[in-house]
Amino acid sequence: MKKIAVLVAPGFEEIEAIGIVDILRRGELHCDLVGLNETVTGAHAISVKCDRLIDDKISQDYEMIVLPGGRPGADNLRGNDLVIKAIKEMNKENKWVAAICAAPIVLEKAGVLENKNYTAYPGFDEEIKEGKFKEDIVVVDGKIVTSRGPATVFEFSYTLLDLLGVDTNHLREEMMYNFVISE
Repeated sequence: MKKIAVLVAPGFEEIEAIGIVDILRRGELHCDLVGLNETVTGAHAISVKCDRLIDDKISQDYEMIVLPGGRPGADNLRGNDLVIKAIKEMNKENKWVAAICAAPIVLEKAGVLENKNYTAYPGFDEEIKEGKFKEDIVVVDGKIVTSRGPATVFEFSYTLLDLLGVDTNHLREEMMYNFVISE
């Protein structure tokens, strides 16, 4: 079974983190909430108990790392040496690295956006100096996946599942996503 780590730091965006974990688990993938602490409180005062603490073996244990945004959550991820090391190792091993909202700032610090297309929360294209900003909902460039923000969490999560080989048609139907978004 494929394993995904969703990394959370104090100040994370709750809708993004919990939405991603929920949808990936509905897709029957092993998805762990991996925190900088055992319990992490998000930007809107919602606390979550993590499945695992971040360590230097994250890149060995997972096929994909996902970074939710939020401020100061993304800043706290960017400031953590183990997070940066994990992203660099995942990229070197040609594994998936995904970030939504403000979290592409973490990808930039890890040096994985160079010569890559990406998207992020509006205005972050001015803060991020590497890569080429796109205004798409989700951007996939090689093994780097990015998305815009809280409202894009469904399309982002379905894209992650698709990339990992999970047919999302039934999930989109069961979760009534097709009712809201017509393709």
